[in-house]
Amino acid sequence: MLDTSQDEPQALPSVAEVPLARAAVPPAPLAPEGRGCLFALSQPPLMIFLGVIGALLLFAAVHDLYLL
Repeated sequence: MLDTSQDEPQALPSVAEVPLARAAVPPAPLAPEGRGCLFALSQPPLMIFLGVIGALLLFAAVHDLYLL
């Protein structure tokens, strides 16, 4: 059978117990390759490529719906 007894909640460490070396370290700055997806989508060659692919899909869909 499952043990349904409740354990006592553990207390969180106080501020005095947190080492200062770990608490005072500032976050590292973002690397150039860490800019994310929106930066990649802002590049003109990628947007031209995606535009051409989207246009081809649109033309194929219009052809299938209205001309076949």
